[in-house]
Amino acid sequence: MKKILALPLIALLFWSCSTNPLTGRQSLALVSNAQLFPQAFAQYNQVLGESEVDKTSADAKMINNVGQRIKYAAEKFYSEIGQGSALQGYEWEFTLIKNDAVNAWCMPGGKVAFYSGILPVCKDETGVAVVMGHEVAHALAGHSAEQVSNAMVAQGVMLGGNVAISNDEWRNVFNQLYPVGAQLGMLSYGRNMELDADEAGLYLMAMAGYNPQEAIPFWQRMQQASGGQAPPEFLSTHPSPGNRISQINSIMPKAMEYYNASPYKGR
Repeated sequence: MKKILALPLIALLFWSCSTNPLTGRQSLALVSNAQLFPQAFAQYNQVLGESEVDKTSADAKMINNVGQRIKYAAEKFYSEIGQGSALQGYEWEFTLIKNDAVNAWCMPGGKVAFYSGILPVCKDETGVAVVMGHEVAHALAGHSAEQVSNAMVAQGVMLGGNVAISNDEWRNVFNQLYPVGAQLGMLSYGRNMELDADEAGLYLMAMAGYNPQEAIPFWQRMQQASGGQAPPEFLSTHPSPGNRISQINSIMPKAMEYYNASPYKGR
């Protein structure tokens, strides 16, 4: 009986997958990326309203220019592969916030924020493109929707386990151990999403005419900026700098193909 009940869930998980066209990575998609847009846009506006936004400096203009170039490259790529409709509903915006945090992020639907604290690590426009490509890649791949989907599955397994396990002692053991395992699993998914964004972001910056080889010294500078304070990789949502750089090196030949073919190269 339990196997029969599990079959619809297995079928649902099988059919509820999306594929990142830039990397080929498949991910769970129980909710669509577009379903998150209204809330994401509202949260973005709230953050901007509570922050010191820089709209006029040379750095602010550079952030917008880099974002626009990578956005156009992404739209061109999606159009060429016949998936232009996947970008419907995106409302791209690239904002610089005066804040010392070494950080940048992108909401579902293309709302990007750079904190001024990351600019010294970026060093120049190409360094900004490394970060911008990574953040835009998160939005394009629907990683936020994937996180929501994974959380829904984890909650469903928790509830299902309590129904399926009739022995009180084993149910107590399950309830004690499963949250720990689920948390580690979510961290692993987070690292996979980061590596996915690294790869897709490298291709996007290359398509936009930025030299992808500059991604390696950028991540080395990020490692130095962290001061070695990062937790062990298995306890982190982010891959170790060494694993990050190793993957970048392995995909660099493909990224250079995109770079050499870019109509924006040298601009």
